[in-house]
Amino acid sequence: MTLPHPGYVVALTGGIAAGKSAVSRRFEAMGVHVYDADVAAREVVAPGSEGLAAIVDHFGTGVLDAGGQLDRAAMRQRVFGNDAERKALEAITHPRVRAWLRERVMADRGPYCLLAIPLFAENHDHYRWVDRVLVIDAPEAVQRERLMRRDGIDEALARRMIERQARREHRLLLAHDVIENSGDESALDRAVADLHARYLALAQAGR
Repeated sequence: MTLPHPGYVVALTGGIAAGKSAVSRRFEAMGVHVYDADVAAREVVAPGSEGLAAIVDHFGTGVLDAGGQLDRAAMRQRVFGNDAERKALEAITHPRVRAWLRERVMADRGPYCLLAIPLFAENHDHYRWVDRVLVIDAPEAVQRERLMRRDGIDEALARRMIERQARREHRLLLAHDVIENSGDESALDRAVADLHARYLALAQAGR
């Protein structure tokens, strides 16, 4: 079923270290609202939330830190390599993240907005209500180099982090628009400006 919404919605995604944040910042500088699934993931398990209560109910208080917040390191250790526990955590958090994003889309009054969803390709069936998909793409060799420099990790770990995500080819199959981001970040300015104009036109046309 298609979800009604007041404006045009673009899902922004891409592989790890492809440059999603750099693109998001440029859209925001043009006055476009960007709602981030990573922000949502923190909000829905904040202290006092139903999400955190559900996590504690399933996993126990050992996943809380001294301040009563979710201990993300402990949680990662708990679910790492354990598919059943990982799926239990995702069953708690993912529907709440989607609801958080949908609420913000419904309240948005701009001509269009963006949803920054790193794992869109893995969960795209749940986002059939978006109007368009923008993929930020970079060759895996570029992703590895950026990850190693950004996180101070070795090549083997960078490879494993990339391999845990959807394949690049799968993301590109879902894309209506692609920004190729293998070069200098300044090259993004023109690409984002062009897409901004396109999305304004599409939103005005109601498509």
